[in-house]
Amino acid sequence: MVGGAGQEVPELEPLVESRLHPVTPLRRAWAPVAVITGWAVHDPNQAQEQLGRLTTTTLLLGLAVFVMGGALYGFLTWWFTHFAVTDTELRIRTGLLFRRTAHIRLDRLQAVDVTQPLVARVAGVAKLKLDVIGADKKDELAYLGEEEARSLRAELLARAAGFAPETAREVGEAPVHRLLHVPAGVLAVSLVLTGATWGSLAAALVVPPLLWLATHSVWTVLATAVPLLGAAGASSVGRFVGEYDWTVGESPDGLRIDHGLLDRAHETVPPGRVQTVRIVEPLLWRRRGWVRVELDVAGSSNSVLVPVAPREVAEAVIAGVLPGVTVPRALSRPPRRAGWCVPFWWRGYGIAVTDTVFAARHGLLRRSLSLVPHAKVQSVRVEQGPWARFKGLADVHVDTGANKTVTARLRDAADAAELLQSQADRSRTGRREARPDRWMA
Repeated sequence: MVGGAGQEVPELEPLVESRLHPVTPLRRAWAPVAVITGWAVHDPNQAQEQLGRLTTTTLLLGLAVFVMGGALYGFLTWWFTHFAVTDTELRIRTGLLFRRTAHIRLDRLQAVDVTQPLVARVAGVAKLKLDVIGADKKDELAYLGEEEARSLRAELLARAAGFAPETAREVGEAPVHRLLHVPAGVLAVSLVLTGATWGSLAAALVVPPLLWLATHSVWTVLATAVPLLGAAGASSVGRFVGEYDWTVGESPDGLRIDHGLLDRAHETVPPGRVQTVRIVEPLLWRRRGWVRVELDVAGSSNSVLVPVAPREVAEAVIAGVLPGVTVPRALSRPPRRAGWCVPFWWRGYGIAVTDTVFAARHGLLRRSLSLVPHAKVQSVRVEQGPWARFKGLADVHVDTGANKTVTARLRDAADAAELLQSQADRSRTGRREARPDRWMA
């Protein structure tokens, strides 16, 4: 091609688009089934009445049409879904009647996770989920071949890190150094020693019989028992299944987390984008020296870093997401007059400020220590209720980029005012000196 002034303009290479795995239509075909099922559940009497008017032949014919329609719908939605990777973005085109094109900028990628539900594992496919800064909803590619999903994930992270497009595919998966593996036995014992497990189980066993004695209504008992049993299962069996084989590894593109007994998930904690780290220490774990580590990552659903581990091991993993941070040991309690505001429980509050983090603790039976890097603090404020003001106390609130707040409760009012000013200065300095949030940087 020849441009103005006799200069040759290089021709743009055609954009190569790809389709999802051929098993994807089977997943999409369930959408019409869900619509009919929803109608039947919403008005079961009318559904039964309508079905009772139909003959056997009509029912079989309708079922055949329904199955063929669902299959056609699944095929067409798969056929009209394409994706392509350019130098700067991932494009996803979807829509049968109404077209939608998602332009996902690679420099805005927050995390790229590979997940495999049980059925997908059997079929040898995987789902690629993308967390993008500023997006409320995850975009996803479901489904890809397992190897294709891992290869595409590696390519996206390489391009987001600044590798040239022609070399991004050659970079491949970044090497991983294992930091932690949670044995199944340790996970099971930790759940047994968790108060929430026994509390939800006790509620599921005690409340329904009491309701039956009071109301003699089966529907009332079922409406209460089912959610309680579900909560008890989620806090014990559900957590065990989800956190089974929990492995944390360190790689140049962040911490890798692999877990799941039935549904496998391969997640990444993006470097430099963790807003808050919480070290949770239930009462019955303390004799064993175990802790749980949770995260707040802006724009990401990743919330657990370590389900259970010895404190020393957990702190080593924390160093991977907060480089240079040392977890403070000695915390300053509120003054004794705080007992007039929160009797007895005020002893669970504490605060420590280091060169790198703002740390606040709360809880007596279930201690929780929150660590906020100074560079991640968005705002600082002081609040006083009328009784706290009378006692000369105040709360210092630190807001982070993940729309979360860490609070130092019941501090001396003069100390709170000084902390407000000093924390604002430390946050400005931290943001100036913070390293750029880049993949593999």
